[in-house]
Amino acid sequence: MERQVGGQAVIEGVMMRGRRWVATAVRREDGEIVVQVKESWAPARRLPFLRWPLVRGATALVESLVVGLDALTFSANQFGRDDEKLSPRDLALTVATALGLGIALFILLPTVLMRWLAGEKNPLLLNLGEGLLRMAIFFLYILTITRLKDIRRIFEYHGAEHKVVHAYEQGRPLTVEAARPFSTLHPRCGTSFLLYVMVVSIVLFSFLGWPALWLRIISRLLLLPAVAGLSYEFLRLAGRSNCPLVRFLSWPGLLLQRLTTREPDTGQIEVALRALEEVVKREA
Repeated sequence: MERQVGGQAVIEGVMMRGRRWVATAVRREDGEIVVQVKESWAPARRLPFLRWPLVRGATALVESLVVGLDALTFSANQFGRDDEKLSPRDLALTVATALGLGIALFILLPTVLMRWLAGEKNPLLLNLGEGLLRMAIFFLYILTITRLKDIRRIFEYHGAEHKVVHAYEQGRPLTVEAARPFSTLHPRCGTSFLLYVMVVSIVLFSFLGWPALWLRIISRLLLLPAVAGLSYEFLRLAGRSNCPLVRFLSWPGLLLQRLTTREPDTGQIEVALRALEEVVKREA
């Protein structure tokens, strides 16, 4: 049986996701590890066309947002007073606001800026410049948030998640000692996916020419599912293939992960292991 799981770092914890089950483990302030286990929200199991190549990329992105939102709600609610607990509606509103800001920052801002900065009229060069500007904004954003203490803690749990996933996929025992030597980088990481999205968008958008601003914005938003689909297919390939060319093309994504992962401590690896153990037990 193929050993493949996914995960996500949350507030003082890790979410692990198998084919049917999701487990989120969080360490509370008193040191106790609490776990939430749920059956995965996966409409693709009921609607086979959602598993078609290219379509499954956009499907996986939506599923990850829904499952990740639930895991974040659970982790956030392990801290603070009862009257400070976040409802799913509260966090959904927060995530919707964050998505709106993300679209404004990484889609609208680059194409608007290129309208004023570019003296070049070649559509191909304009699209290339827009893509490079988008990547520069993204890197600046990552470098900025790494200076925040709470974000660094999440990046440490991100590293713990990767170490534990590596150990499981290599058939190693699910122990701290077995997981610790593995890398904090993983070819199927969401950080790599974001980089692939930006590269694929440069290629796809270059075929659209350089129409009016409002048409550029609409076309980029409408093409997001296609961009996500193509990026997801390469992410799957990178996670399965040992081809030197694929590994070379995956290298920039792994390099970017050096910014979004940190070396975890023993306690953080223990939390990631607890989440994975719950998933493995039920998947079996």
